[in-house]
Amino acid sequence: MTLKPELLEILACPQCKGAVRFDEERKGIVCEKCRLVYPVQDDIPVMLIDEAERL
Repeated sequence: MTLKPELLEILACPQCKGAVRFDEERKGIVCEKCRLVYPVQDDIPVMLIDEAERL
């Protein structure tokens, strides 16, 4: 699973509004500042704080 670089460029952490990156191992969008992983379901990032898991 990979996400398009164009999509990653426009995504931001909903909690801190900071930059995020895709983590292939966790199959999610990671915010290092908040230490959260947002899931990706059916190639769609779920950028909801309530759905995120702690690193």
